[in-house]
Amino acid sequence: MPETPAADPENTLLLDLSTGGRVAIRLRSDVAPNHVERIKTLARQGFYNGHIFHRVIDGFMAQTGDPTGTGQGGSTLADLNAEFSRLPHVRGAVAMARATDPNSANSQFYIMLMPNLRLDGNYTVFGRVIDGMEYVDAIPRGEPPANPARIIRASIQSDNVPPPTAAEVAAANRPPAAADPAAAIDAALAEEGADEDAPQ
Repeated sequence: MPETPAADPENTLLLDLSTGGRVAIRLRSDVAPNHVERIKTLARQGFYNGHIFHRVIDGFMAQTGDPTGTGQGGSTLADLNAEFSRLPHVRGAVAMARATDPNSANSQFYIMLMPNLRLDGNYTVFGRVIDGMEYVDAIPRGEPPANPARIIRASIQSDNVPPPTAAEVAAANRPPAAADPAAAIDAALAEEGADEDAPQ
């Protein structure tokens, strides 16, 4: 198994989570250089900011990185070729989600809550949590969870992005605004007068 490299701010992903703290992930550019570059590129673009953990299975893993929050979305960048390695799916391992095609990873990734070595060699592991695993453990379970946790901000440690303010954390944890009853009635009335054959 490849040795774990020393901490490197340029290869450390920081996830500020709505569960209350910052998670540090050591990125393994020595093992999965293309996947690490993709994660760093998207983090620096702000792509992951606000994304929910849409699939969280107790005793298994927490998945995020889909802008649609459905598990069906990705970035506008091309899919990645697999970079399978001997890095194991231990607790805290971070790997890319994909479709049936081994070369279909794009932006979605998951963090292992518990070991599952049966996944080894089938998914690209590109990092491991080195600090803040308690904030991952606190992510609500569900597919999707009723009140999902979200990434407030993703950054690369060498960029020295400050953690979110208390107001930003509070906003990330605020439940969706209740629908305005008057607006709902207006919408229903408008629908009644709509042409049923028009595109929806």
